[in-house]
Amino acid sequence: MTQTRTTRLERGRGALGPALELVHTGRAPTRAVLTTELGVTRATAGAVAAELEALGLIQVDPRPVAAGSQGRPSHRLSIAPNGPVVLAAQIHADGYRAALVGLGGRMVATAPGCMDVPADPSHIIDAVVEAGAGLLKESGRRCLGAGLAVPSAVAEPEGTALNPLHLSWPVGAPVRELFTEALAKSGILGPDASPVPGVTGNDVNLAALAEHRHGAGRGARHLLCVATGHRGVGGALVLDGRLHSGSSGLALEVGHLTVNPTGLPCHCGSRGCLDVETDPLAFLTAAGRTPGPTVSLLQQARDLLRSEYDDPSVRAAAELIVDRLGLGLAGLVNILNPDRILLGGLHRELLEADPERLRAVVADRSLWGRSGGVPILPCTLDFNSLIGAAEAAWQPVLDDPLALLG
Repeated sequence: MTQTRTTRLERGRGALGPALELVHTGRAPTRAVLTTELGVTRATAGAVAAELEALGLIQVDPRPVAAGSQGRPSHRLSIAPNGPVVLAAQIHADGYRAALVGLGGRMVATAPGCMDVPADPSHIIDAVVEAGAGLLKESGRRCLGAGLAVPSAVAEPEGTALNPLHLSWPVGAPVRELFTEALAKSGILGPDASPVPGVTGNDVNLAALAEHRHGAGRGARHLLCVATGHRGVGGALVLDGRLHSGSSGLALEVGHLTVNPTGLPCHCGSRGCLDVETDPLAFLTAAGRTPGPTVSLLQQARDLLRSEYDDPSVRAAAELIVDRLGLGLAGLVNILNPDRILLGGLHRELLEADPERLRAVVADRSLWGRSGGVPILPCTLDFNSLIGAAEAAWQPVLDDPLALLG
């Protein structure tokens, strides 16, 4: 019997990664569904599920659940509740946040940190890694990788922050190298702990990846995500489950689309870009509000929109930002032909405040939007950039579980 199971596992070993990804993304809730999705026999699917459970990654419910009017009962599959985690970290204009994230995009623990981001990126990278190390010590979980989201395009393969416009970092800051060094110093991912280095990426790219796997982007083949966080505007495109990052990681810098030719000067050297016309500072300014020093611009903008939307000046500011955002989205629809658009950060709040206005602007200004066939939806995940950083860190495990755990 043992030899038969071993033979089945050998046949299904190449399916371990695809099987784990199916459970990870919720697309294989039972062993019967896993069998169908993998295109293997029930016995092979059972051996694959058993191996993933032995590796501590998933849990197989020993009691089969009813399969409905047709088919045999099947075992339910879920993420192991006390399985390994990865460290996810995010740096933004007002500080950082660290988190431990398990498979399935589950946040295990998180710790925010507020600080003025210094010109030397190593200081804040060390701080966020130290916070993550503290979370790991408290949790007692095994760490299999680490991912860092930054508010900048990240050039590949170097892993450098090419345009950190809203930070005082130098152009080309070696954020991946600094992150990996900080992880090694902390002991989180030292040579004896794991062969997985720290991975880094643009925050909106990673948010889009998280939403595609676990949020409002599930099922989309061509997913466009546009978001404004603490400062500026970013965009990302997920094609058939993979981020489209261009030839060197710099694709979808949508924040530098011009939507107001006579508008505000942008950090990129142009004028009237989405980056400066539709971010939290632009909204506060248009509403006649002076930003305060103690709360992030994003939170101030959210609070104003939620509590004073009936104020004529606030409503007029929101409509102005929506119109300019819609103009930019219409151009992207014409160029990219996405099947779904997700909005994050303040853009999500603006969509929810007046959904029909934004959709009408996009439909009126785009060839492919006139039929109303491009759904515009809010992002649904809290801390989606963090979850996306975790997705990037989990990817080597999803590709080949045995390489790290076998």
